Amino acid sequence: MSYLSIKNIHTLLALLTISGFVLRGYWMMTNSGRLQRRMTRIGPHILDTVFLGSGIMMLVLLSLNPLSQSWLLAKFAGLIAYILLGAVAIRRGSTRKVRLFSFVGALSAFTYVVGVALSKSPASWLAYLN
Repeated sequence: MSYLSIKNIHTLLALLTISGFVLRGYWMMTNSGRLQRRMTRIGPHILDTVFLGSGIMMLVLLSLNPLSQSWLLAKFAGLIAYILLGAVAIRRGSTRKVRLFSFVGALSAFTYVVGVALSKSPASWLAYLN
């Protein structure tokens, strides 16, 4: 499979994962029982695993060492923040207010990661101000 194909798959998976997260966030805010469905609990993990796998495949194809590229380290840090905040937002937050703030934080972290991916800079979207 070519790099461009994997990149396109990775981009599609990014859109699907954030769309699913937004939908689950809406369900969290509206106390929907849909959050308890089996597919709602398992599906995102499957999607995110394939998403991560496609990112790793791109690293391998490009022979990039994430430890030597500051923008990749920033991208991984943003990913970890997104995962942790997302877990608090959807499942682990003790109050609605905590879940809501975590949801906004997770969306912000995801936005940061997209900016890093596009700009290839830890400055994310701010890199475009130059």
